[in-house]
Amino acid sequence: MKYNWQLPNWPKFIFDDSILDSLCIDFALETGEMKGLVDSLSTEIQQETILQFMISEAIKTSEIEGEFFSRQDVMSSIKKNLGIEDSSGHIRDKNAQGIGKLMVTVRNSYSEKLSEFIIKQWHAILMEYSRYVSPGEYRVGKESMQIVSGSFGKEIIHFEAPPSVQVPHEMKEFIKWYNDFEIKETDIKNALIKTSISHLYFESIHPFEDGNGRIGRAIAEKCLSDSLNRPVLMSISSTIEQDKKRYYQSLKQAQRTLEITDWIFYFSKLTLESQKNAKQTVLFTLNKTKFIDKFKNMMNERQRKAVFKIFENGISGFEGGMTALKYVSLTKTSRATATRDLQDLAEKSILTPRGEGRSRSYDLNLL
Repeated sequence: MKYNWQLPNWPKFIFDDSILDSLCIDFALETGEMKGLVDSLSTEIQQETILQFMISEAIKTSEIEGEFFSRQDVMSSIKKNLGIEDSSGHIRDKNAQGIGKLMVTVRNSYSEKLSEFIIKQWHAILMEYSRYVSPGEYRVGKESMQIVSGSFGKEIIHFEAPPSVQVPHEMKEFIKWYNDFEIKETDIKNALIKTSISHLYFESIHPFEDGNGRIGRAIAEKCLSDSLNRPVLMSISSTIEQDKKRYYQSLKQAQRTLEITDWIFYFSKLTLESQKNAKQTVLFTLNKTKFIDKFKNMMNERQRKAVFKIFENGISGFEGGMTALKYVSLTKTSRATATRDLQDLAEKSILTPRGEGRSRSYDLNLL
C-alpha cells in the first residue's frame, strides 16, 4: 500500500473538473443570495450573524477531533478577541480560548498571503495551552505519524504521513503551490478546486503532532474566502460533523491516489451544503432580532435571561428544551416561580410547551 506522497508524481494531482459544472451554478446562486441577504442586515445583526458562525465552526471543528467545549467559553473567547466583551470574563477551559482566538485570527487574515509563518502562528494560538505538543512547531522524531483507529492490538492504519524530516520541505512546496494557484474573483470552479485540494494536500503532509484537522479546515476556510475575495459566512465543520464517517472515508481514499476527482466533488458538495446551511443560520439570527424586539417588554428579568439562554444555543436550540429545573438553575429562583414564569411565557406565545407533568419542556415559538 502506497500513500499519495509516496507516488512518483506527488504532488501533481489529476482530476476531471467537468464534474463541478452544475454544482458551480448552484454555488454561485447560493453565495449570491447569501451576500444579498447579509448586505440587507443592519450592522448590529451582521455582527451577531458573524459571531454565530464563528462559534459554530469553533465548536464543531473541535468536536470532530473529540474535544467538547462549552458554548459559553467559546463565545466569551471570540467576543474577547473581537473586542466586544470585557476581557476580564472568566473562560473556564483554556483550550476553548485557543480555538476561539483562532477563528477570529483566520477571519481577519483571509486576504493575507498564506505562509508557513501564518500556519505556525495559527497552530501556536490553537495549542497555546496544550501540555503535550510544541505550539507552532512542526513535528520531530523518528516515529512514523500514523492515523489509526481500533482497540489496542487491533489497530487499523488509515494513513501514514511523510516522515518528520520531510515536513519542512513538503510545507515549503505546499505554500508555493498554494500561492502559485491564482484565481480570478468570479472563477467559482477553480475556487472550489483549490479549496478542496488545499485541505487534502495539507492533511496529507500532517505537519504537526496534533491539531492538523483543525488547522486544515481553517486553511480551507481561508482559501475559499481568499478566492472569493470576501470572508465566507459558513461553517464547513458543522456540515462535516453531520456525517463524520463519510468525511474520513473520502479523505482516506483520496490519500491513496493522485487522481482526486471524487474528492474534489465530495468536498465541493460539502462546501455547497455548508453555504445552504449558512442561509438558515442568517434567517434564524434575523428572526431572533424580530422576536426579541416584539416580546422583550412582555417579559420580566428572569424570563428574559431564560429566553436569551435558549437563543445562545443557536439554530439547533436548547437540548431537551427549557424545563422548570433548568429555569431554577439558570435564574436562581424557586420551583413554583419557575413553573409560573414558564406558563406565563407559554400563554404569551413566547414559548411552546411539549409533554406533560415532570416531562414538560418548552421551546421558542419562532413561527
